[in-house]
Amino acid sequence: MGSFVCWFNSMKKLELLIPHERLEAVNELLHKHNVGGMTCYDVKGRGRSKQESVDVERGTRSYIPELGPRTKIEVIVENTVAKRIIDDVLNVISTGSSYDGKLFVSDIAESYDIGTKASGDAAL
Repeated sequence: MGSFVCWFNSMKKLELLIPHERLEAVNELLHKHNVGGMTCYDVKGRGRSKQESVDVERGTRSYIPELGPRTKIEVIVENTVAKRIIDDVLNVISTGSSYDGKLFVSDIAESYDIGTKASGDAAL
């Protein structure tokens, strides 16, 4: 007879899509919460907010790009600090504009540190 394993999600993955100029503020915020690791990418995308016009040909022409530049940040954090980080991000980064970005939260079922073989929160 098989055994029943109950999984409790003790970790969250936070994904932020923000303007490049807000990266330093988010990095400082994560340091404040003792987040040990962060992955960030330069990405392009489009959303509901309109892109700003870009001058070309010495300012004689301009166009509106389809995709705008953003920074994507990914962190895995313990459940116990996730809500505090989310609240701080919303308070520190927000200017009230749709240009401020997005924050997505998902559950992490398992995690492992390949070198130490630690698992769960210890792998963070």
